[in-house]
Amino acid sequence: MGREIGLCLVYRDMWQSSGKYMPRVDQLTRVAEPIIDMGCFKRVETNGGGFEQINLLYGENPNVSNRAWTQPFNDAGIQTQMLERGLNALRMYPVSNDVRELMFKVKKLQGTDISRSFDGLNDARNLQKSIEYAKAGGMISQTCLCITYSKIHTVDYYISKAEELINLGAEEICIKDMAGIGRPVSLGKIVAGIKEIKPDILVQYHGHSGPGFSVTSSLEAVRAGADIVDVAVEPLSWGTVHADLLTVHEVLKDAGYSLPDINMKAYMQVRTLTQEFIDDFLGYYINPKNRLMNSLLIAPGLPGGMMGSLMADLENNLKSLNKWMEKNNKPQLTQDDLLIKLFDEVQHVWPMMGYPPLVTPYSQYVKNAALVNVMQMEKGKERWSLLDDNTWDMMLGKSGRLPGEVSTELKDLAKEQGREFFEGDPAELVPDCLDDLRKEMAEKGWETGQDDEELLEYALHPQQYIDYKSGKAKADFEADLAGKKTKAQTPTSAVANGNDGWDLGPKSIQVDVNGEKFNVNISYDGGQSADDSQNAATPVSSSNGVVKEILAPLEGKVFLTKDSSETAKKVGDTISEGDVICYIEAMKVVNAVKADQSGTIAEVCIKDGEDIFDDDVLFKLN
Repeated sequence: MGREIGLCLVYRDMWQSSGKYMPRVDQLTRVAEPIIDMGCFKRVETNGGGFEQINLLYGENPNVSNRAWTQPFNDAGIQTQMLERGLNALRMYPVSNDVRELMFKVKKLQGTDISRSFDGLNDARNLQKSIEYAKAGGMISQTCLCITYSKIHTVDYYISKAEELINLGAEEICIKDMAGIGRPVSLGKIVAGIKEIKPDILVQYHGHSGPGFSVTSSLEAVRAGADIVDVAVEPLSWGTVHADLLTVHEVLKDAGYSLPDINMKAYMQVRTLTQEFIDDFLGYYINPKNRLMNSLLIAPGLPGGMMGSLMADLENNLKSLNKWMEKNNKPQLTQDDLLIKLFDEVQHVWPMMGYPPLVTPYSQYVKNAALVNVMQMEKGKERWSLLDDNTWDMMLGKSGRLPGEVSTELKDLAKEQGREFFEGDPAELVPDCLDDLRKEMAEKGWETGQDDEELLEYALHPQQYIDYKSGKAKADFEADLAGKKTKAQTPTSAVANGNDGWDLGPKSIQVDVNGEKFNVNISYDGGQSADDSQNAATPVSSSNGVVKEILAPLEGKVFLTKDSSETAKKVGDTISEGDVICYIEAMKVVNAVKADQSGTIAEVCIKDGEDIFDDDVLFKLN
């Protein structure tokens, strides 16, 4: 037989590419043993990416999950790997160096062997500390080439990027084909080029199957010298996820390579358990279309890892847009209509935004900008009328060097808004913070945890950690799940207009979290809001009469302030056009909402943390 090829099961990414949540720790520990019994995996991706935040969002402790989930693989001698986002660590925006350094120490102590580090702009500066900290913490440092396809993302471009990373001390290189749009022959040339630079460096291919290239890409990468291939298993393989183990195994064997045999009885156990987890609760957060392969994904180049959230965003925005269409006597759109409009807009704006590789978080920023543009233009408004600060920071250079040039149109808009471009090292913009966070935790009476792992969670995801500690996250999740189950059990005859048009009304349920009871409202579309009377809307009558309304520019979760340094707008406050009046968290970013008119607030029509649709009334003014 020929050269031996290793296989890696990307179990964490399988779930994140399919939907919103990961299995619970009790589920993960059940599936670990049959994964081991399959006898064919050199590595398993157990954590990283959105794993930490996802656990916090449904009220679970990710540190407990990490330790319990990695231990069986450690005991069996199977390497575990995680995915981290370089400058952003495990979140969507930059963290300080002291937090990044702590993360690698903690993850190694929790049982993770390999750190797969990527920078969404392929800026090697943002990975230098990841390489240094991973090796210092005892982990293997694997760095990524984020593969996309454009006139500037050539074979030579990627080989030169790999050489930069190798010179910085990277021990392995991952071909991160996150959208599955890397052309197979070109990927082979990239792998061959890397092996020419350093023949003994390990190269691992990671590709999503959505557009249909990934099996051929796996073969071409291996022929050129790749050592390990990432695979998935049914019932989550294919679609926006990854090629199935069985197919890749047979293709590589047929090509003459040596691979370990698969214990099919154990494979079927893993398949059965994964389906059980879907049926339990995870399936309520998986859009059926994410199970389909779609060649339409080739042109926009959007990654498989974000398709779960993209389809959820699309569904919510479609409801909002059609609500506006109906109100304005315009024909409603289907989900396919909106999807194609989105794909077309991505292709239009991506070059204008500097060709950022379409990987987390920059794929999210490009997609968000495109989707908001579509929504605004459908209503007769202008392109670029709403851009969040994170997206601006990317285009201004505060996240690293863009591969391409930002368009003149966006440069002019930045100048008009008083924004300046940044040429320095992005890491310099985020000061160390662990000492301050230790004090905050002590003041709250919270332990920093084993190996400071709780401190790490608080540093990475402060609001989600607070909600987890208070029980609010668990209550919100249980309420949301109850709403989805209720909707699933509702006869199809009770759903009208393709938009749940029947007003079935909200229900109130009581959720018990660690002995504390929360009253939560649920609706048949899964929306919920915690019972929080102090944040309730405050209707006020005015002798002058209310004459103006400020409407929400997009759907999402609304907040009256961004942090404790701000004061919420209230009845009687005078606001001027252009003032920031509240914030809407949508599609993983926070958007500052500015007043489009001036006046005195007569009524606050929102409450903190509630879900709203675009064109809902935020404030009424005199």
